[in-house]
Amino acid sequence: MSRTKIIPIPVLGKHAVNAYLLLGRRPVLIDAGTPGSGRMIRDRIAGHGIDPRDLALIVITHGHIDHFGSAAELHHLTGAPIAGHVADLEPFRTGRARMPHLPTGPMGRLMNRNRKLHLPADPFEPGILVNGETDLADFGLRARIMPTPGHTAGSVSVLTDDGDLVAGDLVANSFMGLIPGKPANPPFHDDPLHNLASLRAMLALNPTKLHVGHGTPLDPQRVHRWAEREQRRLAARANRGRLRTRTTT
Repeated sequence: MSRTKIIPIPVLGKHAVNAYLLLGRRPVLIDAGTPGSGRMIRDRIAGHGIDPRDLALIVITHGHIDHFGSAAELHHLTGAPIAGHVADLEPFRTGRARMPHLPTGPMGRLMNRNRKLHLPADPFEPGILVNGETDLADFGLRARIMPTPGHTAGSVSVLTDDGDLVAGDLVANSFMGLIPGKPANPPFHDDPLHNLASLRAMLALNPTKLHVGHGTPLDPQRVHRWAEREQRRLAARANRGRLRTRTTT
């Protein structure tokens, strides 16, 4: 069988915010960009020779508006069902991320002052509720949705049978992709230690490449070395009582 093709769909800048088009027997879109970007994403899908109405599925990796912002619009434009994890239903149904955002560093603190980050998106109801590992064979893709909680409670990644991991905000490129290839935290995490545990669990599956929401693809070995350092840093912060986490019910 042919390899699943991973096509980045830039939503903001060259790599600052990415969606992904996965091509197997049928096309699947991972993430839906910022509010108001649905037609641009549709047109970029068409630019790759794919009829957007042929989309089998739209997978939303988590409940932040730079990832689900145009999900409702793209569902209307393409007719494709939306898959999202049950633990992030509140953001999906309200169109608002859980507040307050918990910055991971200076970039997050700076972004938190941006009013656009707090604007609502059009709400939606996922047609497919994810609550565990989910095979995508019925949607024409040799891949699985993998729950990877921590960034948000309902964060997921998509792992293809070829080993490509479309990782959402499990990890990012430094400074929102301005330093390509250098692993870093995204601007926010609800639970940094839980997210790191999810990242390390995915690395244990030996992915060939990590395709992230912010930046260019990352090398797993480089991410692994970064994760070891990050584990020590977060443990030290937790021991000093300086690690903020969100409690969800």
